[in-house]
Amino acid sequence: MQVSLQINARWIITVTPDDRVLEHHAIIIQDDTIIDMLPQDQSSQYTPTELLTFNHHAVVPGFINAHTHAAMSLLKGLADDLPLDQWLNEHIWPAESALVEEPFVRDGSELAIAEMIRGGTTCFNDMYFFIDQTAAAASHIGIRASIGIPVIDFPTRWAKDLNEYITKGLAVHERFHSDELLTFTFAPHAPYTVSDESLKTLQPIMDELGLAMHMHLHETENEVQQSLQTHGMSPIQRLNNLALLSPDFMAVHMTSLSDTDIQLLAKHQTHVIHCPESNLKLASGICPTTALLANQINVAIGTDGSASNNDLDMLGEARTAALIAKGSTLQADSLPAKQALRMATINGAKALGLDKKIGSLEVGKQADMFAINLDSIETQPVYDVISTLIYSASRSQISDVWVAGKRLMQDHKLITIDESALIEKIKRWQGKINPFHHHPTKAV
Repeated sequence: MQVSLQINARWIITVTPDDRVLEHHAIIIQDDTIIDMLPQDQSSQYTPTELLTFNHHAVVPGFINAHTHAAMSLLKGLADDLPLDQWLNEHIWPAESALVEEPFVRDGSELAIAEMIRGGTTCFNDMYFFIDQTAAAASHIGIRASIGIPVIDFPTRWAKDLNEYITKGLAVHERFHSDELLTFTFAPHAPYTVSDESLKTLQPIMDELGLAMHMHLHETENEVQQSLQTHGMSPIQRLNNLALLSPDFMAVHMTSLSDTDIQLLAKHQTHVIHCPESNLKLASGICPTTALLANQINVAIGTDGSASNNDLDMLGEARTAALIAKGSTLQADSLPAKQALRMATINGAKALGLDKKIGSLEVGKQADMFAINLDSIETQPVYDVISTLIYSASRSQISDVWVAGKRLMQDHKLITIDESALIEKIKRWQGKINPFHHHPTKAV
């Protein structure tokens, strides 16, 4: 049988429900879909147009970065080591209000996508402005993306009021509707920047178009305390009263949670997007992943934006998620490596409603995956390949990446992005952004 592609790998990490690892197997791909996985010595029935052999690599489902602000990659390192309020109000928002236009979002998105592909990310869930630029960049480069239609109760360079946010967002949704790699969500910024009235306006549109919602929630203890003072309830309880908590809701950050909050999430099968490194860097708190998982709540992983991380490294994020779960609960068996990998892959697919298509390597699913070379000093010996991946490997060992069967990186080189031209563009941006740079005083 003639097929598009056969990949022979030392290991195939499937991320199926039984966490199966296949050794010395072949993945058979026809166009964009996996049609078979079988021992290499039994694969002679297939005649591939392209045959690739990875004798020292694991092939892994592509990472799903479940929360990003891609264009903010241009602001990475701009205002580090500051408290969240000061970071946002004195540095990030002033820089954005001066600079964020179509070229900023287009070039910043391209930079983010390039970094994500190099780190094995094949799908990202974004929240930002000028979403036509991010959608166009993702579509042109060939990465899978979920584009958040922004909603915020004050004017920005993208829109002046609720009606314009919705109208402009839906026009972009319509424009890219036929692109199979792009999906859309509504992305109201946060409970303290979006009113009950605005949220109520979105609900019927979401129902009509089948769109999910993606929102910053319980990012800090301060946010929760302010909500208790203003509304007499936590932000989660407020959203529950608005009937927004559901399997179509993605709650991002979730650091300060009561038992009541957790019970509401479990009851409504709401997804949690954990951004461990951004929350650590901004001292926002720690998401109680162990308690959430114990209540059968789906937890996925996002990097947040590069302005508060400062990278888009999902492999590093999965490791950090595993380590802080152990450190914060004082339980070494909290969030094991297999669970961390699930959170970075299939759980993100579930949150985005894409788990029938992506998130694991199974027959019938899209061929979104990466190959990582484990034959290096840092990752030898290999006793358990998933533990080696999560605790020892680094993203620099990822050599090849595919989305929907199309190779986007070959032997560490990006195929659909001109790397040197991109770096030149970003250096020009640095000159424009530099006046907003926070120069921290030297520690005494």
